[in-house]
Amino acid sequence: MLDGAAAEILDAIGRVSRRPVIVVIDGRSGAGKTTLAARLLASAPVPAAVLGLDDVYPGWDGLAAGADAALAVLRAVRDGRPGEWTTWDWARDAPGARRALPHADLVIAEGSGLLTPDVAAIADIRVWLEAPAAQRRDRALGRDGETYRPHWERWAAQEETHLVADDPVGLADLVVALP
Repeated sequence: MLDGAAAEILDAIGRVSRRPVIVVIDGRSGAGKTTLAARLLASAPVPAAVLGLDDVYPGWDGLAAGADAALAVLRAVRDGRPGEWTTWDWARDAPGARRALPHADLVIAEGSGLLTPDVAAIADIRVWLEAPAAQRRDRALGRDGETYRPHWERWAAQEETHLVADDPVGLADLVVALP
């Protein structure tokens, strides 16, 4: 499924004339956003960069704030300026280093909570990934283990708020349902 979605997105990238092309990938935790972004990056027909919101969220209660920070980065990129943000040091539970998105003709932004109306307005390609809750949980906990387990419900509640407030599925150009 992700290979088919990647092929469809790569085809759509070829039809966008402005640069950089901004692709936004949203979905609940464990849906496959990072995997899809990596596949796009590996097959990109132009110089590409990835903005992963796991590097941006300011802690376990920061889904909306991470999306806002990513919006600022994407607006800067769209305006031809460097997209910069403060990382989050998950081990210290504190702000980390400043980073800048490298200049690229393709910017792939991925993260839960990202596809809001404001982000949709500046993105060229908008993707929503859907997967069954049990599979998402298994993938997320398999990836992050015991670090994530005590925060799963708390994060899921923020995702629910995003789904209701922003309707990311309705904003998406492509909805990919994974088995």
